[in-house]
Amino acid sequence: MAGYTSKKDDHLKRLRRIEGQVRGLQRMVDEDEYCIDVLTQVSAATKALQAFALGLLDEHMQHCVTDAIATGDGQDKVAEAMAAVGRLVKS
Repeated sequence: MAGYTSKKDDHLKRLRRIEGQVRGLQRMVDEDEYCIDVLTQVSAATKALQAFALGLLDEHMQHCVTDAIATGDGQDKVAEAMAAVGRLVKS
């Protein structure tokens, strides 16, 4: 079971809002909106995705990594989580 399963509906709702933001960006470009306004909305969508990713990472650490440590298999999960953190920070 994934660490986010208990909050799956909340996550899907949040992702639908982000999807709406991206659709709004498409509309803005289609309607030739001012560049800075589009960039402002890109920033908002990016921050929303980053917040989602950080929340998911937190749940992974609280559930998956904690469980793996308790069973003695924590090293691989910690390394996997740190790689994910590296990808999030790098982007």
